[in-house]
Amino acid sequence: MSQNPMPALRSKARHYAMQALYQWQMTKAHLNVIEAEYRTDNDMSKVDVDYMHELIHQVPANVQTLETDFLPFVTDLALEEIDPISLAVLRLSVYELRFRIDVPYKVVINEAVNLAKRFGATDSHKFVNGVLDKVAPRLRTAETAHRD
Repeated sequence: MSQNPMPALRSKARHYAMQALYQWQMTKAHLNVIEAEYRTDNDMSKVDVDYMHELIHQVPANVQTLETDFLPFVTDLALEEIDPISLAVLRLSVYELRFRIDVPYKVVINEAVNLAKRFGATDSHKFVNGVLDKVAPRLRTAETAHRD
C-alpha cells in the first residue's frame, strides 16, 4: 500500500505559493503573471497545482480579512514592520486556518514554521509560531478545544 502523496504535494504548493505571495507583495505584479512564471520555471510534477493556484489568488483576494485575523496578535509591530517573508507566511497560513478546514491546524502551523525557518530571518519561525498559536483557537475553536 503506497503512502498518500497529498501532504508532500501540498507542502510544495505552499512553498511556491509563499514565494509567489512574497513576489506579489514586493512588486505588485499581476498574480496570473507571477503564477505563470512559477509554473514555467519549476517542475510542477510534485506540486498540487490546484492548491497552489488557490493560495496564490485567494490570499490576496482575502488579504484584509486575513490581516484582521492576525494583526491583533502582532502587538509590537505595525503591518509595515513585519518582514515580508513572515508576512507572506502569515497571510498564507491564516488563509488556510480560516478557509481550509480540511487541513488540520497543527499541519498549518507546522508548515508555516518550516517555511519561516527555510526562507525567513533567524528567529522569524518563533514569531510566526507565536502569532499562529493565538490565531488558531479563534478560527478553529472546536478543533483546538482538545489540544494536547
